[in-house]
Amino acid sequence: MAHEDLDDVAAELYALPPAEFTAARNARAAAAEPALAKAVRALRKPVVAAYAVDLLVQDGQLGEALDLAAALREAQDDLDAAEMTRLSRQRRALVAALSRQAVDLARDRGVSVSDAAVADVEATIDAAVRDAAAAAAVMTGRLVRPLAATGVDPVDLTDAVGGSIPGVVERPAPPRDDLAQRRARRAAEKAVREAERESSEAARRLARVEARVQKARERADHLAEREADLRADLERVAAEAAAAESQVAAAEAEREQASAAARAARRGVDTAQAALDEAEAARS
Repeated sequence: MAHEDLDDVAAELYALPPAEFTAARNARAAAAEPALAKAVRALRKPVVAAYAVDLLVQDGQLGEALDLAAALREAQDDLDAAEMTRLSRQRRALVAALSRQAVDLARDRGVSVSDAAVADVEATIDAAVRDAAAAAAVMTGRLVRPLAATGVDPVDLTDAVGGSIPGVVERPAPPRDDLAQRRARRAAEKAVREAERESSEAARRLARVEARVQKARERADHLAEREADLRADLERVAAEAAAAESQVAAAEAEREQASAAARAARRGVDTAQAALDEAEAARS
C-alpha cells in the first residue's frame, strides 16, 4: 500500500466535521482493499482544534505564515536582532489573525470551538511558524491533534497526523521501558520540587514563629523586670509604712505622757489659785 493512497483518503476524511468523521472513515474502510482498509480504520478522529487548523490549510491561508517562518529562521541564523524583533512582532500578529480565521471557518461549518480549543489552535499555528517539521505536518491538512512549540526542543509530532508527513522522517517510538523510566523520572522530579517547595514554606513558617517567640520572650523579660522593680518598691513602701506606724505609736505614747503632765500641772495651778484666794480672803 502506497502512502499516497492512504494520504488521499485521509485528506478527504479530515475535511469533514469531526462528528461525521467516524461514520465516513468506517464506510471508506469497508469499501477499500484489505491492506488500505486496515490503515484507514486506524485513522483517528481529529480534535476540534486540529480540525479548525485543517480547514485553514484547505482554505489556503497558511502560505504567508510559512513564508514568515522561513524569514524568522534565516534571521535567527544570521543573528540579526533587529530583524528578529520585527519579525517576532509580525509573527504574533499573524498567528493571532490566522487563529481567528481558523475558528471562524470551523464555526461556519457548525462546529463549536471552546476557549481551550481556541488556545490550542493558536499554539498549533505558532508551532508551524517556529518549526519546519511542524509546518510540514500542519500543511498536510490531516492534523489529528494540536501541536505546541517550546522554543527549545523539536515539536512532538507523534500521532499528530493521519497518514504520512512529506519530508519528515518518522521517528520510532521509544521503548516502553524508556517511557516508564522517563515518566518515573518526571514524577520524581515533581516530587522533589514539591518537597523543596514545602521545605521552603516550612522554613518561612518557622522563621515567622521564631520571630513571634522572640518578641514574646522580650515582652516577658520586660514584664519580669517591671515585676521585680514593683516588688522592691512594695517592700520599701511596706518597710516605710511599718516605720511610720512605729513613729505613730511612739508619738501617741508621748502625747499621753504630755497630757498627763498637763493635767497634773493644771491641778497644781488650781491648788495654788485656791491657796491664793484663801490668803486674800483672810487678809481682808
